[in-house]
Order: sequence, then structure tokens, then C-alpha cells
Amino acid sequence: MKKLQIGDKVRFLNTVGGGQVKGFLNKQLVIVEDENGFDVPVLVSECVVVETAGNEKLGQPEAEVPDKEPVVHLNETNLISETAEGEKITTCLVYLPVDIKNITQTSFECYFVNDSNYYLFFNYMSRENNSWKSRFNGIVEPNTQIFIEEFDKSQLNDLEKVCVQFVSFKHNKTYRFKNPVSVELRIDTVKFYKLHSFTENDYFDEKALVYYITRDDIPEWEMLVSAGDIQRAMQEKNVSEDRPRVQKVLRKEKDPVIEVDLHINQLIDSQEGMNNAEILEFQLRKFNEVMQENLKRKGQKIVFIHGKGDGVLKNALLKEIRNRYKNCYSQDASFSKYGFGATMVTIR
Repeated sequence: MKKLQIGDKVRFLNTVGGGQVKGFLNKQLVIVEDENGFDVPVLVSECVVVETAGNEKLGQPEAEVPDKEPVVHLNETNLISETAEGEKITTCLVYLPVDIKNITQTSFECYFVNDSNYYLFFNYMSRENNSWKSRFNGIVEPNTQIFIEEFDKSQLNDLEKVCVQFVSFKHNKTYRFKNPVSVELRIDTVKFYKLHSFTENDYFDEKALVYYITRDDIPEWEMLVSAGDIQRAMQEKNVSEDRPRVQKVLRKEKDPVIEVDLHINQLIDSQEGMNNAEILEFQLRKFNEVMQENLKRKGQKIVFIHGKGDGVLKNALLKEIRNRYKNCYSQDASFSKYGFGATMVTIR
């Protein structure tokens, strides 16, 4: 049987997608870089090799772990600032209205907050009939918050039942064992229509709707009363008095969205004498200048306005993001504001 190796191209057995093997976390988990450049932890048993590292195309052999496990190197350029409070994991989903003054029409943003000293293998799902759909997954760094998705009210029914799962670990150091977490939540979609549902919170300056997943290592259980609920209730008074839940390393300020119009007539006074290739090169140079200026601003959103056109500039931008900015997240910008002619990049 063919063993999985770094460089193999694989597809996933029980979900859509695939990518290229980057490394192994243990005998059960492999790191796969998907087509968008994101690193995804996947069970080895869920991977099928379609092309080996030596470019040999295969059928559907079973995957097997190599005898010696390569080490996955996480980003070590940023030192992790740990806190005593962060040894207990607090996590939550935060929903923000894009335009709170227009609550009946606005779209919403979803963020996941990791208020702890641990890396998290994270999966966010929504329930569809008797099955689950993964809406976002990846590795979340300690003491940080990540943008998950933007959605409008036509999609609220898809979010009535959601589930968050994660496994915690630290990189290149010892740590206390934490149980894997799997929490199902029932989202009250009616609250998205009521202004008073969005309140002051510990992580954003804007008013938001917050659903906690864990508090001080204790999972939130909505459907039953557990020993964990009782323990949490007993601890709430001490938590509120002894520990500020806002971590200094969390970026509470939300930077305003940067808009960059890449139409050539907005970049230069005259394009006389320039052919299409030279115009595209100039637009990409402007795109890269803006990206380089903001790479250290985690959470910053940048909207690049490229127009609908024939899609040449948009495809060129997406290629640049995949090749040069793999840690950044891209999506179509708000249709109501930009139509089909803009792409939003979130720095991660």
C-alpha cells in the first residue's frame, strides 16, 4: 500500500476538496495545504493519494503513515505572549452587524475568538438536515481572533444550529493536556433583527452578539445541566472579580476597511501608450504595495475594486494571494456595496 509522503496530492474521502501534503502532526493527523493556500489538519484515513510527490498519478490506494514523521513547522516569527489566565481556554463566536444603523438590511460578520495560550485545531460547522457542513477550519493562533465569514439575512436559516470543535496544543514546549471540545449551539436568529441583542463585549469596540464555546476550560452546554455548568456557575463570581477577560494581546480595536480602486484611470493620469500587459502589471504592483504595507496588521480588511470586466484582473489578484499571501483570506466583497467588482482580503 502507498504511504503518504510530503508532496503527495490527495483528495478527501468524505468531504469535497483536497490539496498537497505538507507534513504530519502524528500517526493519525496530516497537514494538507488546500487550493486556497490554507493548512488543514485531516485524518490520514480520510486522504486518498491521486498524485505522488514524484508526479506519478494513482487510482485510489489506501493512505498509510510514513515510518518517520516529518515535523510541521508553524510560523515561529511571532513570539507568543502567554498570560497566567490564558492557561485556561476561553473561546467564543462573535457576530457583528456590518451596518448597525441599518439593522433590518445589513449583513453580518462572524469571528472566532481564542482567548488562551494554546493553538487550536478549529472546525466551525452548520447543520443541514441530518448532516453537517464545515464552514471554516484551520489552525487558530493563541490569544487572537479570526474572521470566519460574512453573511446576509437570507442565510440565517442555515445558522440555526452550529457546532464548534477544536483540539488544543502548544508548539515546541510542554503543556497541560486539554480534552478535545465539541459544542453544539442553537443560534437564535430572531436576535439578528433586534438592535438590543447586540451589546458591549470583551473583544470588540462594536456592539456584538456573543456565543461562548468554552469559559476557563469548561464547555458551554445548552441542552442539559452538567457538572461543568454547576462548576462554572460557582466560579463566575471569582472570574468577574479576579480576572479581566480582555487579553492585552487581543486587538480590540477594529481597523476600518481600506478601499483601493485598481481601475487604471484611478491610479495614473494617462495610460496612453500602455498595452494591456503593462496596465495589468501596474495594477498588480499597486496591489502588492498595499498588501506589503498592511501585512503586520492582523485582522485588517482591504477591499480591492477591480470591476467585473472579463475577470483577468480578479484572477490575477487571486493568483497573487495564493502564491504570495497564503496566510491571508480572500472573498468577494459586499455585493450590495460593490456589486461583483471587488475582492476583500483579510490579513491573518
